[in-house]
Amino acid sequence: MNQEKEIQFQSPRQFTGLKLGNPATEAAGFKAVINSFKHVFGAMPVTRGFKALLKLNQQHGIDCPSCAWPDPENRSKVAEFCENGAKAIAEEATTRKTGPVFFQRYSVAELSEKSDYWLGQQGRLTHPMILRNGGTHYEKISWDEAFQHISMELKGLTDPNEAIFYTSGRTSNEAAFLYQLFVRQFGTNNLPDCSNMCHESSGSALTETLGLGKGSVTLEDFNKAEVIMILGQNPGTNHPRMLTALEHAKRNGARIISVNPLIEAGLLAFKNPQDFKDVALGATSLTDIYLQIKINQDLPLLKCLIKIVLEESSKNNYKCIDNEFINNKTEGYSEFIESLNEYSINELLDQTGLKYEQLAEAAELLVKHDRIIVCWAMGLTQHKNSVATIKEVVNLLLLKGSIGKEGAGTCPVRGHSNVQGDRTMGIYEKPNEDFLKNLDKTFDFKAPRAHGYDTVNAIKAMYSQKAKVFIGMGGNFLSASPDTEFTAKALRNCDLTVHISTKLNRSHLVHGKMAIILPTLGRTDLDLQKNNAQFITVEDSMGVVHISKGVLTPPSETLLSEPGIICELAKATLSGKSKVDWDNLASDYDEIRNMIEKVIPGFEHYNEKVRQENGFFLPNLPREGKFGTKSGKALFSINKLSPISLAKDEFLMMTVRSHDQFNTTIYGLDDRYRGFYNERRIIMMNNEDIRSLGLQPYQIVDLQNDFGGVKRTAEYFIVVPYNIPRQCAATYFPEANVLVPIDSVALTSNTPTSKSVIITIKPVLEAENIVFASVSH
Repeated sequence: MNQEKEIQFQSPRQFTGLKLGNPATEAAGFKAVINSFKHVFGAMPVTRGFKALLKLNQQHGIDCPSCAWPDPENRSKVAEFCENGAKAIAEEATTRKTGPVFFQRYSVAELSEKSDYWLGQQGRLTHPMILRNGGTHYEKISWDEAFQHISMELKGLTDPNEAIFYTSGRTSNEAAFLYQLFVRQFGTNNLPDCSNMCHESSGSALTETLGLGKGSVTLEDFNKAEVIMILGQNPGTNHPRMLTALEHAKRNGARIISVNPLIEAGLLAFKNPQDFKDVALGATSLTDIYLQIKINQDLPLLKCLIKIVLEESSKNNYKCIDNEFINNKTEGYSEFIESLNEYSINELLDQTGLKYEQLAEAAELLVKHDRIIVCWAMGLTQHKNSVATIKEVVNLLLLKGSIGKEGAGTCPVRGHSNVQGDRTMGIYEKPNEDFLKNLDKTFDFKAPRAHGYDTVNAIKAMYSQKAKVFIGMGGNFLSASPDTEFTAKALRNCDLTVHISTKLNRSHLVHGKMAIILPTLGRTDLDLQKNNAQFITVEDSMGVVHISKGVLTPPSETLLSEPGIICELAKATLSGKSKVDWDNLASDYDEIRNMIEKVIPGFEHYNEKVRQENGFFLPNLPREGKFGTKSGKALFSINKLSPISLAKDEFLMMTVRSHDQFNTTIYGLDDRYRGFYNERRIIMMNNEDIRSLGLQPYQIVDLQNDFGGVKRTAEYFIVVPYNIPRQCAATYFPEANVLVPIDSVALTSNTPTSKSVIITIKPVLEAENIVFASVSH
């Protein structure tokens, strides 16, 4: 049995007691099954739990409320879900309740001292609640009173642009469409969303180069790929069902190249608990070439690979690149090739921290094959140069003609169910003119044309009191946002903050002068409107639109659906200014889909097509080898390097998720695959860096960032030795979000640079905080 270190700290208010195991070398297996059942049946009765799990990700069942990985057409009839999907169901479908008595017991100040994990474990919200100006406790109010308060604040604004309307990725297509319609009829495009903080860089890069801000592959393409590159992504924790697709690809002969500063178990091997071969013979090895790169050195890595591919191709009269595709389907190739001459392979290699032999092996695969899929997630999207890096991904694929053919293409892996669908529905601060014209025509009003605030600019507007009302449709805005103290001050500057939520979270406790919580139905809940069960629809990460239908009894009869809440809010706020029949839309979601069909291309015959067995694909020109750019051709781009200079005592920190976490939702305190248990306030560091700073393993430190002359401190983190490149460090979010500067953003996309935070590390001076571990078995 592996030795396990148990560490007890003197400050129980800060720490929960770190336990250390060995990092895992494979993902899933029976441990994942056991953990899934433990979470589900610990949150609800067995019959309720089985009912939810058997409908999870099934046709016309419950779409998993966590990640946006697509469902296979030939899905398992018993368990088409992963461990994190089970945790998400346990979190939402729990029978625990947070009702009015709970809020009588705890003041907002007392709740603020609780951990995010504790808050999430208290159960489902059941009644509308209000925190009045100067109040200490949330109080129960009626729905009518809640809508009256909100509408009065909105109608009392000097300008509609003084209101912010945020959206989380879990919002359905129907709710998202109604939300943007209400907001635009109110008179603003202030529709920031969680995309602004995650894959906005992907959308910006892909739109500019290929004419569509979405990926080009389908799930079937993984079965036909020859090479799959995975950059800046940890699928074992963040998109576990992707492991099944990777396993099938490997068995079909694909080779996998993984690029990540951390060695992640889900990239090493996968033990599929539903596969007899894996159970009998052991896990399927996934990664063939693992490039453990320094943080944010993906751009020089890609340039280096391209240069090696071109050098090798030149030895064979350039037959290893797709000249026909380049000549007929692209532009900017000559300028791109010329720009590569600015860099030497050795110069690029030095930045990555890798050896030539490693890259040469990866480049050889790219030389020999053209059915190449490149996948990425927030490890690529949350840097200052993120858009440039993703455009370089496109350059590599264009060079090989690896877009618009089977088994090849771009694959940005979205991290939240329906975050892509929300954008398709018009949740965007910079809508295009065609969309707005269709709104004008369908609903007989003039939609605002001026661009609204994205997430970062919304925070700044609230901070400077240019915005006075914040309404959040789902999510945990405070914990998801950068620069926590700055964002908290911004929210407190508001006259009113409103959150439409299923569970209590940190954002309810950092509030405006008045705060309102509107409890809503979740994905798992049966949604009855006029005695008819309704369903919603979502768009997955590969552009498939399909049904999600709740089957469980809701936790309270007082809950309204998200469409219902939006419609009531619109009625109260817009009064006679809107010609929309909001009551009709709230009672029959088919009517909402009929409206969507009139506004958004690709949704023709929406109600008919979405009822098909597996839903339907939205149009995707790059998938067909066509491009929606002005020239109709894909664009090679020139992307300059922007090296990060670190002093000897500085580190480049990235924030990551633990395995017991999805986005800001904390399911538990363990990170099983990395070998950490019962604690989240840790910083992973290279052992040599620990020694060079004169620190000891498991010492307690403060983390500091001084970007823009502002000193930011994350207090009391435990130094943990880990396999990570020198001068790189990793911490969990949201605990370390306080260090992410509000003004440090990606060029073009304005996404916070949560994966590129320069920090210094300062020991906490009290002697008792140097802690030595006792070893137990």
